[in-house]
Amino acid sequence: MHIHILGICGTFMGGLAALAREAGHRVTGCDAGVYPPMSDQLTALGIELIEGYGAEQLRLAPDLFVVGNVVSRARLADGSPKFPLMEAILDAGAPYTSGPQWLAEHVLAGRHVLAVAGTHGKTTTTSMLAWILECAGLAPGFLVGGVPLDFGVSARLGRQAPGQARPLFVIEADEYDTAFFDKRSKFVHYRPRTAVLNNLEFDHADIFDDLAAIERQFQHLLRTVPPSGRVVVNGLEESLARVLHQGCWSGVASFGSAASDFFADGPPHDFAVHRRGQGRVAELRWALGGVHNQLNALAAIAAAEHVGVAPAQAAEALSRFQNVRRRMELRGSASGVQVYDDFAHHPTAIRTTLDGLRQRLPAGARILAVFEPRSNTMKLGTMAAQLPWALQAADLSFCHTAGLDWDAATALAPLGARAQTVADIDTLVARVAAAAQPGDHIVCMSNGSFGGIHARLLQGLASRPAPASPA
Repeated sequence: MHIHILGICGTFMGGLAALAREAGHRVTGCDAGVYPPMSDQLTALGIELIEGYGAEQLRLAPDLFVVGNVVSRARLADGSPKFPLMEAILDAGAPYTSGPQWLAEHVLAGRHVLAVAGTHGKTTTTSMLAWILECAGLAPGFLVGGVPLDFGVSARLGRQAPGQARPLFVIEADEYDTAFFDKRSKFVHYRPRTAVLNNLEFDHADIFDDLAAIERQFQHLLRTVPPSGRVVVNGLEESLARVLHQGCWSGVASFGSAASDFFADGPPHDFAVHRRGQGRVAELRWALGGVHNQLNALAAIAAAEHVGVAPAQAAEALSRFQNVRRRMELRGSASGVQVYDDFAHHPTAIRTTLDGLRQRLPAGARILAVFEPRSNTMKLGTMAAQLPWALQAADLSFCHTAGLDWDAATALAPLGARAQTVADIDTLVARVAAAAQPGDHIVCMSNGSFGGIHARLLQGLASRPAPASPA
C-alpha cells in the first residue's frame, strides 16, 4: 500500500509514518516547513518528503491519503485555501482517512493495546511502560510523542513474545481531536485493553469549552475497554472520579492515594511501592525527581501488572530508566550554570517540573525559569492567572511574549521583580545570561523549539567575561 501523509512532521504523524514504513508500506508525505529532527528521521527511513500542501500532489495517486489534524478547510486572507491538497482530494473523491483511524485498522488491530491518557505525563509514562515491558522480554510495539532515551526512536512495531496471547502495543493516547472531519479525541480509536488515566485538567481551550467536555471524551474512552481489561486511574483526581462515576465496565486499579491499590511510601527518588492487600511489593531508587514522576511510575507499574509483569520486576526496570528527551534534559553547562530543556507548557506541568527540580537542589541554589506560552490554550490566555502559582519555585522567571494578545506582564505582576517579560529571543537570551550566577539552574520550558534558546544561552554564558580575581 502507498500512503501519502498530510502533516507528516508532527510527532504523532511522524511516528505513524515510521510504523507504516516498518510494516512494508510505501510512505510519502508533506508538511509546511519540513525541518529537522523529524525530517531527518523520516528521510533516513526512505520516506520522500514534500514541502507544502500543493494540489499537484494529487498526481502521486496513493492508495490512501492519511490526514493529520493540522489540516483544515481554512482559507487565507485572499480567499484561497490554506491546504489546496485537501481541497483537491475532496474534489477528486480520492480515498482519505485520519491518522488515528489508519493506525487502529492497520497497526493496533489484534494487539493488546496499553493506552496512556491524561493532561500531563503521557509521554513519560508511555515511555516508562514500554521500557518495563521491554525489560521483561515482551518486545512491545510503541508510539510515543517524544523520543525515549532508552529506545532512541519514537515508534516501532514490536513483535509477539512467547506466552503472550496478543502482541503488546503501548501508545500515548491524546485527547486532542482526530481530524477536521472527525472531532472525537484521538484515543477513542485505539480500543485499549489496558487504559491509564494519569490525570485530568482543563486544556486544549481551542477545541474544548470546559473540563466537562474533556471528561466526556474520557468517558467515551472507558466505553471501549473490554470487561477483561483494566482501567488504571489516579486516585487523587476528582475529575477522574467523575469520569468513572459515569460508567466503567472493566476492572479498575487505582494509584496515588493511601487508599489506592498502588501507593508509594518515601521520597520521589527512593520509595517503596505498596499493593493493597499485599503490603510492600517493590522498591524503586532512581535518578528522576518530583512527585509527578513518582505517580507516573505507579501508573506504569499498575499497567504492567495487568500483562503479567510483577511490580518488583517493573521497579527494577524503572531503576534504569533514562527518561525522555526534553523532560528536564540537561543541554549543557557554561560558566558554572546548568541549562535544561523541558516540554512543560501547562501551568500545572510548569509547577511540577520546577518543584521536582527544587527538591533535588541543595539549599541556596537558584532556579531561573524561562518559558513561552506557546500551546493553543496558553496563547488564548485561558490560564494566564495560574502562572504566578506555577512559577513559585523559581527565583527568577522570564516570559517570552511574542505572538500573545494578552498582557503577560499584568498576569505575572504578583511575582513582582522576580518576573520579567521579553518580546524577542535575542533580548531574552541577553537578560537571562546577565542574571545568571555560578551555581544557577536555568529551565527553558516550551512545547516548541523555543528559537534554539538552549544553545544560545550556553553560548551567551560561555562568552561572558570571567569575574575579576580578588586582589
